[in-house]
Amino acid sequence: MSRSRTIDVPGSRGAAPEFLVTPETLDAISPSADRGGVIIGSDPQGNAQAASMLRPHPTRMVTVGGLYLARQLALRAMATGAWVIVATGRPAAWKMLERAAGQTPDGKPVPLVQIRRLAPFDLPRSTEDTPLLVIHDGGAVPQELFPPRAPWQTTMYVLPYLHPQVSSGTAANTADLVLLQRLPLNQAQLAQRIWSLHGHQVQQLTQLKDDQAIALGNMTWTMIRLVTKAMEQEILGPIRRGD
Repeated sequence: MSRSRTIDVPGSRGAAPEFLVTPETLDAISPSADRGGVIIGSDPQGNAQAASMLRPHPTRMVTVGGLYLARQLALRAMATGAWVIVATGRPAAWKMLERAAGQTPDGKPVPLVQIRRLAPFDLPRSTEDTPLLVIHDGGAVPQELFPPRAPWQTTMYVLPYLHPQVSSGTAANTADLVLLQRLPLNQAQLAQRIWSLHGHQVQQLTQLKDDQAIALGNMTWTMIRLVTKAMEQEILGPIRRGD
């Protein structure tokens, strides 16, 4: 697990740049947090919880539990001005991102979002002004097709469930941030072995509600309640776990 901080906390210094997006885009997706992070949801006390997904360091993220959370994070990254590239074997599952981004005046899809095949290809250059979120939707045991190598590049691996072979790969073991939805006991015990969890954390993973997730990072174990705005619900549907 990387030692880079990814969960924003009050009083922390450093901010990502501000970005301008169209009012229509902001009307459809939630804006980012005040320190440049992407809001994931709220903690048990109702305080907003944000993750520094787009940073001046190569960043690796993992979501475990299904498409809903991953697509919501993609929408919210778009609100910060990030370019989003999805490498997937199921492009239809991600078309809603293109629809949410809108069209150019000549009727073409806005290039803010690209949906590509699950095969190696050259990535655009990521910069402070144009951060890049690469979403790798390649099943439970992903190959390292797009490891984050450049500043302002984040690669997010979308895992439908926790597979035993994940423990021998780099996606989970070197992640800066892992977002876990409810796991059955055998997968929660696998998470314990991968990330050296305590027994009560394993139990908590098996008891999460559909609208809850655990944010796991360096010295971070945070319960988060997923929150969806009305316009997001029109795009994503209700909060849920699984594909």
